[in-house]
Amino acid sequence: MDYLKRAQEVIDIETAAIEKVKNSIGTGFTAAVDAILQTVADGGKVVVAGVGKNLHIGNKIAATLTSTGTPAVVMHPIEAMHGDFGILGDKDILLAMSYSGASDELLALLQPVKRKGVKIIAMTGDSNSPLAQHSDIVVSIEVEKEACPFNMAPTASTTATLVLGDALAMVLLEARGFGKEDYAKLHPGGAIGRTLLLRVDDVMRTGERCAKVGVGQTVKEALMAMTGARAGCVAVVEDGDQLAGIVTDGDLRRHLIETPNLVELPVESIMTANPVTLTKDMLAAEVLNIFEKHNIDDLIVVDKDNRVIGAVDIQDLPKLKIL
Repeated sequence: MDYLKRAQEVIDIETAAIEKVKNSIGTGFTAAVDAILQTVADGGKVVVAGVGKNLHIGNKIAATLTSTGTPAVVMHPIEAMHGDFGILGDKDILLAMSYSGASDELLALLQPVKRKGVKIIAMTGDSNSPLAQHSDIVVSIEVEKEACPFNMAPTASTTATLVLGDALAMVLLEARGFGKEDYAKLHPGGAIGRTLLLRVDDVMRTGERCAKVGVGQTVKEALMAMTGARAGCVAVVEDGDQLAGIVTDGDLRRHLIETPNLVELPVESIMTANPVTLTKDMLAAEVLNIFEKHNIDDLIVVDKDNRVIGAVDIQDLPKLKIL
């Protein structure tokens, strides 16, 4: 047996399954999005139900929905018939997943769900199945075949279900106007939250840690200011702390080779005028993009009147766990 060839065949089958689902989504998917949007607007949540492999897929879909602003939980159909049915509220919507649409455990839920007056979205590979017939909305996850050589183990079908769940979550995210800051609020403890919630004001160096010299001072004085502040740059300012330019340690090294009397020259002779700057309300994520885009290590922070109020050194960001 050629292991690699067989692995590639499996991936080809699952890729084809995704392509089929992509080309077959239509009014059912649109109706599902609209129904979930209305559910969330009314204060309800998505309750995801499935058995076997679909239960595991359902956990992933529910987690993705919740982390992107659409409240969702998983309800095990068997446990639901023994008390967990209370998970499903009157304002909720049920997302029931079964490729065959004939799972006894899932079908047993339909009658009590109907009595509760809760809408049902079916994700199934058989649009004529009992699940489809008793649901309000049907989203097709039909695939040509499973990757299993017996066409039995859920493989291509569960992959298609997962992909469709991701598509549903991302469409809902954009439809609800869910932004980066909303996302960060749901991930406050990790690097994502730190990167998106922290602002320049939270990370910038100020006071004695922000090196400054005036126009007309020497390069030697700029070097001493940088050393005293333990900084990689110095802001060159005019009257009222107006930013005139910036000098970095890289500038000093480059000019030192070419200019023997460098330290005696006025600092503006080697400064970069009108440098890229930051404002204190910018997000840390934006700062990372600026560092990367301009391939620089130091940035000056200015206020609305272009007065220097701080500096950000790229070396500080790893310490804050946002790089």
